[in-house]
Amino acid sequence: MRSYRSSSHTVHDLRVHLIYITKYRYKVLTKEIGVRTREIIRQACDQNGIQIIKGRVRKDHVHLYISYPPKLSVSDMV
Repeated sequence: MRSYRSSSHTVHDLRVHLIYITKYRYKVLTKEIGVRTREIIRQACDQNGIQIIKGRVRKDHVHLYISYPPKLSVSDMV
């Protein structure tokens, strides 16, 4: 069962699946670079009220399944 998020005047459940891919799919998101990328994504999501439902950092791409507030557009988040 889905849980809805609410703010002062809205009840919403906006979700999107985002995939970030490195240029030419180079495998650069390894070791400390991958860990730092995950930290930066978490900080940015916390600051903007975005909830990470599922996320994974791979060597050449990042998967994010997130729930976001209606004040943000997908293009603003990216």
